[in-house]
Amino acid sequence: MYIATYIVDIAALFYLMGLLYSSTNLNMQRKQPFLIAIILTIVMILSESGTIHTNNGSLNLRVTNIFCNVLGFSLAPLIPIAIILIFDRMILKSRKYLLIPTLINIVAAVFSPIFKFIFYVDAHNQYSRGDYFFVFIIVYTINLLILVIITIEVGKKNNYPIIGKMLSLSVFTIIGTSIQIVYPFVYSTWHCVTVALLMYYLLMSEFDSSFDTLTSLFNRAAFDKAIKHIGEAKSFSLIILDINDFKMINDTYGHDYGDVVIKEVAAIIRKSFNKNYTCYRFGGDEFSIISNETEQEKIEYHLRLMTDNLSKMREEGTLLPTVSYGYSIFRGGEKLDFNKILKEADGQMYQYKKIHKGGVRILEVVFLF
Repeated sequence: MYIATYIVDIAALFYLMGLLYSSTNLNMQRKQPFLIAIILTIVMILSESGTIHTNNGSLNLRVTNIFCNVLGFSLAPLIPIAIILIFDRMILKSRKYLLIPTLINIVAAVFSPIFKFIFYVDAHNQYSRGDYFFVFIIVYTINLLILVIITIEVGKKNNYPIIGKMLSLSVFTIIGTSIQIVYPFVYSTWHCVTVALLMYYLLMSEFDSSFDTLTSLFNRAAFDKAIKHIGEAKSFSLIILDINDFKMINDTYGHDYGDVVIKEVAAIIRKSFNKNYTCYRFGGDEFSIISNETEQEKIEYHLRLMTDNLSKMREEGTLLPTVSYGYSIFRGGEKLDFNKILKEADGQMYQYKKIHKGGVRILEVVFLF
């Protein structure tokens, strides 16, 4: 029975490898952690299968049984860590201490055949939990909690709109893997992890396809999707931005420098607005921002901050153009006509451009609604 399910799991994981190899949507930096998680899961499935089929009293298989248990108990807590790396590959460079519980568990697992720490296989090739099996449970629980905490932290830090889905998958993984800890002979862990990895792949592929490849801001498709979820009861603001004289920059300095300008301006836009503002590359040299901020003074503060940051870059010798902008505020409580909001913000932006286009000086204009 278990052989068939394990074969299905492994086949699904190899299929996922193929999807990783051919995927153009998934961020390249996520592919290696995904691959590590897949390989670890395959190894875990094989080791668990090995323990099931060697724990039969046959003395000839005792060494294999011990090896499979050492492998399984050593590597199992690494799965949540591998999933964390899918979200943020650099996390362990700044937080190496997160690996301490896992390393303690590995040492305990390796010495278990001698000292009965986490498990023991007796002279009759019968498996039993060790005197300190709770060490494995604690370490595995810690790593699962770290997965949840890092998921929330990374989601908030990067203003990910899929944080709820990420958390749901983390909880699914925790529940699915915890069942086997409570009921040792219910082999649910690696079926759950296999499903979770497939779902993580689908989720992250959809998410990564929402980003503009040049600027790493959300793209137009993500903008269109976001506005569909704006309800009439929800107040929000919309900001439209456009790079001035961008055609002249392309004609004078070439398209490569034009791309550099777009990247620099996008970085300054992202730097100048806090987490209440979601930034999009609308297309070409246009950007848009959707925010739950409806206080005019706060919106204007961030716009001034953006123009100041652009000015500082020019003062430091970077050849950057000015940026025109306009915004509109929807305060809710009435029927939402998004095209009207967009037209109003767009009109303000073009009015700004008409008055202040050209040159390197930043001229501040505040539009009142």
